[in-house]
Amino acid sequence: MIRQCAGNAVGLVGLVATVVCALAAFAPAALAQSSASEDAGLPVAAPGAVGMSADGLARIGPAMQAYVDDGRLAAVMTMVARRGQVVHWEATGTRDTATGDPVERDDIFRIYSMTKPVTSVAVMMLVEEGKVALDDPASKFVPEFADVKVLGAGGERVAADGPMTVEHLLTHTSGLTYGFFGDSAVDRLYNQANPLTLAEDLEDFGRRVAELPLIASPGTRWNYSVSTDILGRVVEVASGQAFDAFVEERILDPLGMDDTAFWVPEEKRGRFMANYASLGGNLVVADSPVDGRYTRPPAFPSGGGGLTSTASDYIRFAQMLLEGGSLDGVRILAPETVEKMRSNRLPDAMVPIELGAFLSPGYGFGLGFAVMVDADASPEPDHDGVFRWAGAANTFFWIDPEADLVGMVWTQFMPFAAYDLEREFQTLVYEAIE
Repeated sequence: MIRQCAGNAVGLVGLVATVVCALAAFAPAALAQSSASEDAGLPVAAPGAVGMSADGLARIGPAMQAYVDDGRLAAVMTMVARRGQVVHWEATGTRDTATGDPVERDDIFRIYSMTKPVTSVAVMMLVEEGKVALDDPASKFVPEFADVKVLGAGGERVAADGPMTVEHLLTHTSGLTYGFFGDSAVDRLYNQANPLTLAEDLEDFGRRVAELPLIASPGTRWNYSVSTDILGRVVEVASGQAFDAFVEERILDPLGMDDTAFWVPEEKRGRFMANYASLGGNLVVADSPVDGRYTRPPAFPSGGGGLTSTASDYIRFAQMLLEGGSLDGVRILAPETVEKMRSNRLPDAMVPIELGAFLSPGYGFGLGFAVMVDADASPEPDHDGVFRWAGAANTFFWIDPEADLVGMVWTQFMPFAAYDLEREFQTLVYEAIE
């Protein structure tokens, strides 16, 4: 490239032109593997322009490459944006070990529970419109929740202390559960009933979940659950529109998130990642990009874990939240609504929340994501006010309003939080802030 730039250099003017051309070709260095077809989703800047060290960010690549080189992961994609500009975006490894195709930065990932913030935004849009209220009972949208029961210590079903509300669903204090995150008697009933797999649509899903007992009375315990899938049904009933259509029309299209959807059509499958697990120390395909679960329309769109997306799409969603609900002149939510979402809504007795190895101490929960409320309790370089979430195939994002920063590290590997991938990446990102 420098040779090409120098080809027409004549005298001092030519020398200056050569230097400018070379800098344009290689800055920012972290984005050097760019292809003409890739769009970072946000403007691109040199790290120094936003108070970050290019040398510091350059440490991320080798750290992520180590996960690929030793066979722990097939691929890793990392992205950092500060002050609304992308300063780092890299991908290493292979999209599919069967074909050996290298991963590209605009490849499509299963983001699983990173769908939850999108669904939560959809609900809060309807709250702003007066079609939903945080204190509305869930039974207003799923009538079967009018008579929910809690499973007692002796196996009996007893009346809950009060109704389940929309806010309970948003904060995972609804009394619902998942099944596969715990081993309580209620979790076992969920695994037997398997509503996520057997339901025919969101209405049917709501009915099936309402037939199961609660793990605790609403508002008394934080428990990660299918709550956000129920919120998909809330959106349908309140808006009079299919949930996936609402998300596409009101969030994805306005933000230009063209590669985000509840399944991957055939024309995009050449960019769809394989999802892996480890068997005997070797990577094996857990979900195929050719004929797996996300290659066809689902029975119902999962608001809790159904979306596929790209880094350049999701960074726009995250930046919208960081900027108080708007991006590029498109307003999705009012600033006060976003502030409410990213503020802890849990009482002190429920903080900190726990979810295996994923969350360090110090996190509460807002309306759709975890919120750092006690950074002094965390071994990570978090600030109070950081909000974040992740997906089951190890896709992570966090938003730091104080540092004006968004960070994402994505792979496609299960089980969740098998490695310290996010913690290592996050540490390197903060060390690169000048």
